[in-house]
Amino acid sequence: MGSAAPPRHVHIEALRTAQPPTKVQPGLARPVSVAAPPLPAAALQGRARVVLYYRAAADDEPAPWNPEEALLAKESLSEAVAGHPEMAGRLRRRADGSWEVKLNDTGIRLVLATVEATVDDFVGAGGEADPARSWEAALAPWTDVDAEDPDMCALCYVQLTRFQGDGGYAVGVSCSLMLCDPLSLARFLLSWARAHAEMKAQSKLATNPMLQYAAYFQRPDVMTRRVKSVPLDAFAAADDAARTHTVLFRAAAGTGDDHRALAAACVDEAAGEGKNKVPRFSLIVVARDGVGDNPRGMSVETCTADDRGLQQAANGGRKQLEVAQWKDLGLEEFALRESKPVHVSCSIVTGGDEGLVVVMHDGKGLLVTATVPI
Repeated sequence: MGSAAPPRHVHIEALRTAQPPTKVQPGLARPVSVAAPPLPAAALQGRARVVLYYRAAADDEPAPWNPEEALLAKESLSEAVAGHPEMAGRLRRRADGSWEVKLNDTGIRLVLATVEATVDDFVGAGGEADPARSWEAALAPWTDVDAEDPDMCALCYVQLTRFQGDGGYAVGVSCSLMLCDPLSLARFLLSWARAHAEMKAQSKLATNPMLQYAAYFQRPDVMTRRVKSVPLDAFAAADDAARTHTVLFRAAAGTGDDHRALAAACVDEAAGEGKNKVPRFSLIVVARDGVGDNPRGMSVETCTADDRGLQQAANGGRKQLEVAQWKDLGLEEFALRESKPVHVSCSIVTGGDEGLVVVMHDGKGLLVTATVPI
Protein backbone atom coordinates (compact mmCIF):
# COMPACT_ATOMS: atom_id res chain seq x y z
CA MET A 1 0.00 0.00 0.00
CA GLY A 2 1.21 3.49 -0.82
CA SER A 3 1.85 6.07 1.83
CA ALA A 4 -0.85 8.61 2.63
CA ALA A 5 -0.66 11.94 0.86
CA PRO A 6 0.89 14.69 3.00
CA PRO A 7 -1.59 17.20 4.44
CA ARG A 8 -2.19 20.38 2.50
CA HIS A 9 -1.99 23.79 4.12
CA VAL A 10 -3.11 27.37 3.86
CA HIS A 11 -0.15 29.71 4.37
CA ILE A 12 -0.76 33.11 5.95
CA GLU A 13 1.78 35.43 4.35
CA ALA A 14 0.84 38.79 5.86
CA LEU A 15 -1.60 40.38 8.30
CA ARG A 16 -2.54 44.02 7.84
CA THR A 17 -5.30 46.47 8.75
CA ALA A 18 -7.27 48.61 6.30
CA GLN A 19 -8.12 51.83 8.12
CA PRO A 20 -10.33 54.66 6.80
CA PRO A 21 -8.32 57.56 5.32
CA THR A 22 -10.26 60.10 7.39
CA LYS A 23 -11.06 60.10 11.09
CA VAL A 24 -14.49 59.04 12.25
CA GLN A 25 -16.38 61.71 14.17
CA PRO A 26 -15.85 61.07 17.90
CA GLY A 27 -18.73 59.65 19.91
CA LEU A 28 -20.54 57.88 17.10
CA ALA A 29 -22.10 54.54 18.04
CA ARG A 30 -24.86 52.24 16.81
CA PRO A 31 -27.09 50.58 19.41
CA VAL A 32 -27.54 46.82 19.76
CA SER A 33 -30.76 46.24 21.65
CA VAL A 34 -30.87 42.95 23.60
CA ALA A 35 -34.37 41.82 24.59
CA ALA A 36 -33.17 39.88 27.64
CA PRO A 37 -29.55 40.67 28.59
CA PRO A 38 -26.98 39.28 28.71
CA LEU A 39 -26.29 38.86 25.02
CA PRO A 40 -26.12 35.10 24.23
CA ALA A 41 -22.51 33.93 23.96
CA ALA A 42 -23.15 32.36 20.55
CA ALA A 43 -24.40 35.70 19.20
CA LEU A 44 -20.92 37.16 19.66
CA GLN A 45 -19.53 34.60 17.21
CA GLY A 46 -22.42 34.61 14.70
CA ARG A 47 -21.13 35.85 11.36
CA ALA A 48 -21.74 36.06 7.66
CA ARG A 49 -19.21 34.26 5.48
CA VAL A 50 -18.74 35.17 1.83
CA VAL A 51 -16.18 33.55 -0.47
CA LEU A 52 -15.83 34.58 -4.12
CA TYR A 53 -13.82 32.28 -6.42
CA TYR A 54 -11.98 33.42 -9.55
CA ARG A 55 -9.91 31.97 -12.33
CA ALA A 56 -7.20 33.91 -14.14
CA ALA A 57 -8.75 36.13 -16.80
CA ALA A 58 -5.90 35.80 -19.30
CA ASP A 59 -2.57 34.02 -19.68
CA ASP A 60 -0.63 37.29 -19.64
CA GLU A 61 -2.29 38.67 -16.50
CA PRO A 62 0.15 39.03 -13.58
CA ALA A 63 -0.27 36.57 -10.76
CA PRO A 64 -2.38 37.82 -7.88
CA TRP A 65 -1.43 39.58 -5.76
CA ASN A 66 1.78 41.34 -6.90
CA PRO A 67 3.06 44.15 -4.61
CA GLU A 68 1.32 47.04 -6.35
CA GLU A 69 -1.96 45.18 -6.74
CA ALA A 70 -1.98 44.02 -3.12
CA LEU A 71 -1.41 47.57 -1.91
CA LEU A 72 -4.15 48.86 -4.21
CA ALA A 73 -6.57 46.35 -2.71
CA LYS A 74 -5.72 47.58 0.77
CA GLU A 75 -6.00 51.27 -0.20
CA SER A 76 -9.34 50.78 -1.96
CA LEU A 77 -10.66 48.77 1.00
CA SER A 78 -9.72 51.67 3.26
CA GLU A 79 -11.56 54.04 0.92
CA ALA A 80 -14.69 51.89 1.07
CA VAL A 81 -14.56 51.86 4.88
CA ALA A 82 -14.73 55.67 4.83
CA GLY A 83 -18.26 55.43 3.39
CA HIS A 84 -19.25 52.59 5.74
CA PRO A 85 -17.65 53.57 9.06
CA GLU A 86 -19.46 50.84 10.99
CA MET A 87 -17.28 48.28 9.20
CA ALA A 88 -14.30 49.52 11.22
CA GLY A 89 -16.26 49.44 14.47
CA ARG A 90 -15.88 47.41 17.61
CA LEU A 91 -18.50 45.86 19.87
CA ARG A 92 -18.71 47.42 23.30
CA ARG A 93 -20.69 46.65 26.45
CA ARG A 94 -21.87 49.76 28.23
CA ALA A 95 -21.96 50.25 31.98
CA ASP A 96 -25.71 49.57 32.16
CA GLY A 97 -25.25 46.16 30.48
CA SER A 98 -26.51 47.21 27.06
CA TRP A 99 -24.42 46.90 23.92
CA GLU A 100 -23.36 49.11 21.04
CA VAL A 101 -21.05 49.13 18.04
CA LYS A 102 -18.55 51.92 18.58
CA LEU A 103 -17.66 53.57 15.25
CA ASN A 104 -13.94 54.28 15.23
CA ASP A 105 -10.82 54.11 13.07
CA THR A 106 -9.62 50.68 14.17
CA GLY A 107 -10.14 49.17 10.72
CA ILE A 108 -10.71 45.86 8.98
CA ARG A 109 -8.26 42.98 9.29
CA LEU A 110 -6.72 42.13 5.91
CA VAL A 111 -5.00 38.78 5.38
CA LEU A 112 -2.89 37.74 2.38
CA ALA A 113 -2.51 34.00 1.90
CA THR A 114 -1.68 31.14 -0.43
CA VAL A 115 -3.21 27.67 -0.35
CA GLU A 116 -1.92 24.28 -1.47
CA ALA A 117 -4.98 23.60 -3.59
CA THR A 118 -6.54 24.68 -6.87
CA VAL A 119 -9.84 26.42 -7.57
CA ASP A 120 -11.24 23.07 -8.70
CA ASP A 121 -10.48 21.59 -5.27
CA PHE A 122 -13.11 24.00 -3.90
CA VAL A 123 -15.48 24.40 -6.84
CA GLY A 124 -16.02 22.19 -9.86
CA ALA A 125 -14.93 23.00 -13.38
CA GLY A 126 -18.37 24.47 -14.05
CA GLY A 127 -18.15 26.76 -11.06
CA GLU A 128 -20.40 24.70 -8.80
CA ALA A 129 -19.52 24.07 -5.19
CA ASP A 130 -18.06 20.67 -4.36
CA PRO A 131 -20.02 19.38 -1.34
CA ALA A 132 -17.24 16.91 -0.55
CA ARG A 133 -14.98 19.79 0.45
CA SER A 134 -15.41 21.63 3.71
CA TRP A 135 -12.23 23.71 3.65
CA GLU A 136 -13.96 26.98 2.96
CA ALA A 137 -13.29 28.40 6.42
CA ALA A 138 -9.60 28.48 5.42
CA LEU A 139 -10.45 31.19 2.89
CA ALA A 140 -12.46 33.43 5.25
CA PRO A 141 -10.62 33.82 8.57
CA TRP A 142 -12.19 34.48 11.93
CA THR A 143 -11.02 34.96 15.50
CA ASP A 144 -13.65 34.55 18.21
CA VAL A 145 -14.83 37.69 19.96
CA ASP A 146 -13.72 37.77 23.60
CA ALA A 147 -16.88 38.14 25.71
CA GLU A 148 -14.90 39.78 28.53
CA ASP A 149 -13.03 42.26 26.35
CA PRO A 150 -14.99 42.56 23.08
CA ASP A 151 -13.88 46.07 22.17
CA MET A 152 -10.38 44.75 21.49
CA CYS A 153 -11.60 42.23 18.89
CA ALA A 154 -11.93 42.75 15.15
CA LEU A 155 -15.41 42.11 13.77
CA CYS A 156 -14.60 41.93 10.05
CA TYR A 157 -11.85 40.00 8.26
CA VAL A 158 -10.96 39.98 4.57
CA GLN A 159 -8.59 37.43 3.05
CA LEU A 160 -7.06 37.49 -0.43
CA THR A 161 -5.93 33.96 -1.27
CA ARG A 162 -3.94 32.76 -4.25
CA PHE A 163 -4.55 29.16 -5.31
CA GLN A 164 -1.81 26.82 -6.37
CA GLY A 165 -0.62 26.60 -9.95
CA ASP A 166 -3.49 27.80 -12.11
CA GLY A 167 -3.62 31.53 -11.40
CA GLY A 168 -6.92 31.29 -9.53
CA TYR A 169 -7.67 33.23 -6.40
CA ALA A 170 -10.39 33.90 -3.84
CA VAL A 171 -11.71 36.83 -1.87
CA GLY A 172 -13.06 35.66 1.47
CA VAL A 173 -14.88 37.69 4.13
CA SER A 174 -16.08 36.92 7.64
CA CYS A 175 -18.14 39.63 9.31
CA SER A 176 -19.90 39.64 12.67
CA LEU A 177 -23.68 39.85 12.50
CA MET A 178 -23.45 42.34 15.35
CA LEU A 179 -21.62 44.61 12.94
CA CYS A 180 -23.75 44.23 9.82
CA ASP A 181 -26.22 41.89 8.16
CA PRO A 182 -25.54 39.96 4.91
CA LEU A 183 -27.31 42.59 2.77
CA SER A 184 -25.24 45.43 4.23
CA LEU A 185 -22.09 43.34 3.83
CA ALA A 186 -22.84 42.75 0.14
CA ARG A 187 -23.41 46.47 -0.42
CA PHE A 188 -20.15 47.27 1.34
CA LEU A 189 -18.21 44.77 -0.79
CA LEU A 190 -19.68 46.21 -3.98
CA SER A 191 -18.65 49.70 -2.85
CA TRP A 192 -15.12 48.32 -2.33
CA ALA A 193 -15.10 46.96 -5.87
CA ARG A 194 -16.20 50.35 -7.23
CA ALA A 195 -13.54 52.17 -5.24
CA HIS A 196 -10.93 49.68 -6.45
CA ALA A 197 -11.92 50.14 -10.10
CA GLU A 198 -11.85 53.92 -9.80
CA MET A 199 -8.44 53.98 -8.14
CA LYS A 200 -7.04 51.54 -10.67
CA ALA A 201 -8.40 53.55 -13.62
CA GLN A 202 -6.94 56.77 -12.24
CA SER A 203 -3.69 55.13 -11.11
CA LYS A 204 -4.57 56.65 -7.75
CA LEU A 205 -2.21 54.58 -5.66
CA ALA A 206 -0.98 56.49 -2.65
CA THR A 207 2.77 56.68 -2.21
CA ASN A 208 3.13 54.72 0.94
CA PRO A 209 6.07 52.88 2.56
CA MET A 210 3.58 50.15 3.47
CA LEU A 211 4.19 48.86 -0.07
CA GLN A 212 6.98 46.87 1.53
CA TYR A 213 4.48 44.63 3.26
CA ALA A 214 3.54 43.01 -0.06
CA ALA A 215 7.12 42.34 -1.13
CA TYR A 216 6.63 38.61 -0.71
CA PHE A 217 4.59 38.61 -3.91
CA GLN A 218 7.52 39.83 -6.02
CA ARG A 219 8.19 36.22 -6.98
CA PRO A 220 4.91 34.32 -7.29
CA ASP A 221 6.64 30.94 -7.01
CA VAL A 222 8.67 31.66 -3.89
CA MET A 223 7.37 32.98 -0.58
CA THR A 224 10.02 34.82 1.38
CA ARG A 225 8.27 34.62 4.77
CA ARG A 226 5.17 33.24 6.39
CA VAL A 227 3.22 34.25 9.45
CA LYS A 228 1.86 30.73 9.95
CA SER A 229 0.65 27.63 8.12
CA VAL A 230 -2.48 25.66 9.04
CA PRO A 231 -3.60 22.27 7.64
CA LEU A 232 -6.73 22.52 5.55
CA ASP A 233 -8.21 19.53 7.34
CA ALA A 234 -8.16 21.49 10.61
CA PHE A 235 -10.64 23.92 9.10
CA ALA A 236 -12.74 21.05 7.76
CA ALA A 237 -12.93 19.43 11.19
CA ALA A 238 -14.05 22.68 12.81
CA ASP A 239 -16.76 23.28 10.22
CA ASP A 240 -18.01 19.69 10.35
CA ALA A 241 -18.36 19.91 14.14
CA ALA A 242 -20.99 22.66 13.82
CA ARG A 243 -22.70 22.06 10.48
CA THR A 244 -25.65 24.25 9.61
CA HIS A 245 -27.90 24.97 6.68
CA THR A 246 -29.00 28.49 5.70
CA VAL A 247 -31.96 29.43 3.51
CA LEU A 248 -32.67 32.93 2.26
CA PHE A 249 -36.34 33.95 2.14
CA ARG A 250 -38.25 36.95 0.88
CA ALA A 251 -41.41 38.25 2.52
CA ALA A 252 -43.69 40.93 1.14
CA ALA A 253 -43.43 44.49 2.45
CA GLY A 254 -46.88 44.16 4.01
CA THR A 255 -45.97 41.11 6.09
CA GLY A 256 -46.31 43.15 9.28
CA ASP A 257 -44.22 43.85 12.33
CA ASP A 258 -44.41 40.41 13.97
CA HIS A 259 -40.81 39.50 13.25
CA ARG A 260 -40.87 36.65 15.77
CA ALA A 261 -43.65 34.84 13.94
CA LEU A 262 -41.97 35.47 10.60
CA ALA A 263 -38.69 34.11 11.96
CA ALA A 264 -40.37 30.99 13.37
CA ALA A 265 -41.98 30.32 9.99
CA CYS A 266 -38.61 30.66 8.25
CA VAL A 267 -36.92 28.32 10.75
CA ASP A 268 -39.61 25.68 10.20
CA GLU A 269 -39.28 25.96 6.44
CA ALA A 270 -35.47 25.79 6.58
CA ALA A 271 -35.59 22.72 8.86
CA GLY A 272 -37.89 20.98 6.37
CA GLU A 273 -40.79 18.62 6.75
CA GLY A 274 -40.22 15.49 8.77
CA LYS A 275 -37.02 16.73 10.41
CA ASN A 276 -36.32 17.64 14.00
CA LYS A 277 -37.69 21.01 14.99
CA VAL A 278 -35.30 23.70 16.20
CA PRO A 279 -36.01 24.20 19.93
CA ARG A 280 -34.34 27.63 20.21
CA PHE A 281 -33.15 30.28 17.85
CA SER A 282 -31.74 33.79 18.08
CA LEU A 283 -33.48 36.55 16.15
CA ILE A 284 -31.63 39.59 14.83
CA VAL A 285 -33.73 42.39 13.34
CA VAL A 286 -31.82 45.07 11.47
CA ALA A 287 -33.09 48.65 11.37
CA ARG A 288 -32.01 50.57 8.29
CA ASP A 289 -32.49 54.16 7.14
CA GLY A 290 -35.03 54.54 4.34
CA VAL A 291 -32.48 55.51 1.69
CA GLY A 292 -29.14 54.53 3.22
CA ASP A 293 -27.21 51.29 2.92
CA ASN A 294 -25.85 51.34 6.45
CA PRO A 295 -27.74 49.82 9.40
CA ARG A 296 -28.70 52.30 12.11
CA GLY A 297 -29.25 49.68 14.78
CA MET A 298 -30.34 46.14 15.50
CA SER A 299 -32.16 44.09 18.11
CA VAL A 300 -31.33 40.61 19.38
CA GLU A 301 -33.63 38.21 21.21
CA THR A 302 -34.04 34.49 21.87
CA CYS A 303 -37.16 32.58 20.78
CA THR A 304 -38.20 29.08 21.86
CA ALA A 305 -40.30 26.44 20.14
CA ASP A 306 -42.51 25.91 23.21
CA ASP A 307 -44.09 29.31 22.69
CA ARG A 308 -47.45 28.03 21.39
CA GLY A 309 -48.65 31.44 20.29
CA LEU A 310 -45.47 31.89 18.30
CA GLN A 311 -45.92 28.53 16.59
CA GLN A 312 -49.52 29.25 15.68
CA ALA A 313 -48.51 32.56 14.14
CA ALA A 314 -45.65 30.83 12.33
CA ASN A 315 -48.00 28.38 10.67
CA GLY A 316 -49.95 31.26 9.19
CA GLY A 317 -46.77 33.11 8.25
CA ARG A 318 -45.51 30.34 5.96
CA LYS A 319 -47.91 31.42 3.23
CA GLN A 320 -46.18 34.81 3.05
CA LEU A 321 -42.73 33.37 2.28
CA GLU A 322 -40.87 32.54 -0.88
CA VAL A 323 -37.36 31.20 -1.20
CA ALA A 324 -34.93 33.82 -2.48
CA GLN A 325 -31.52 33.43 -4.12
CA TRP A 326 -28.18 34.61 -2.74
CA LYS A 327 -27.49 36.11 -6.15
CA ASP A 328 -30.14 38.72 -5.28
CA LEU A 329 -27.41 40.36 -3.17
CA GLY A 330 -25.53 41.23 -6.38
CA LEU A 331 -22.17 39.71 -5.47
CA GLU A 332 -21.83 38.00 -8.86
CA GLU A 333 -20.76 41.48 -10.05
CA PHE A 334 -17.95 41.80 -7.51
CA ALA A 335 -14.57 42.06 -9.24
CA LEU A 336 -11.25 43.42 -7.99
CA ARG A 337 -9.42 42.28 -11.11
CA GLU A 338 -10.68 41.86 -14.67
CA SER A 339 -12.99 38.88 -14.21
CA LYS A 340 -16.18 38.17 -12.33
CA PRO A 341 -16.36 35.25 -9.88
CA VAL A 342 -16.99 31.74 -11.20
CA HIS A 343 -18.72 30.89 -7.94
CA VAL A 344 -20.05 32.87 -4.97
CA SER A 345 -20.55 31.11 -1.64
CA CYS A 346 -22.69 32.81 1.04
CA SER A 347 -23.44 31.29 4.42
CA ILE A 348 -24.16 32.09 8.05
CA VAL A 349 -22.00 30.64 10.82
CA THR A 350 -24.04 30.57 14.00
CA GLY A 351 -21.30 30.19 16.58
CA GLY A 352 -23.34 27.46 18.32
CA ASP A 353 -25.80 24.60 17.80
CA GLU A 354 -29.00 26.68 17.83
CA GLY A 355 -30.91 28.34 15.04
CA LEU A 356 -30.31 31.91 13.92
CA VAL A 357 -32.56 34.26 11.96
CA VAL A 358 -31.65 37.66 10.50
CA VAL A 359 -34.43 39.96 9.26
CA MET A 360 -33.40 42.73 6.86
CA HIS A 361 -35.26 45.46 4.97
CA ASP A 362 -34.01 45.92 1.40
CA GLY A 363 -36.38 48.64 0.19
CA LYS A 364 -38.68 46.15 -1.58
CA GLY A 365 -39.72 44.10 1.41
CA LEU A 366 -37.98 41.79 3.84
CA LEU A 367 -35.06 39.44 3.28
CA VAL A 368 -34.69 36.77 5.94
CA THR A 369 -31.88 34.30 6.52
CA ALA A 370 -32.80 31.22 8.54
CA THR A 371 -29.92 29.04 9.71
CA VAL A 372 -30.60 25.68 11.34
CA PRO A 373 -28.34 22.85 12.55
CA ILE A 374 -28.14 19.70 10.42
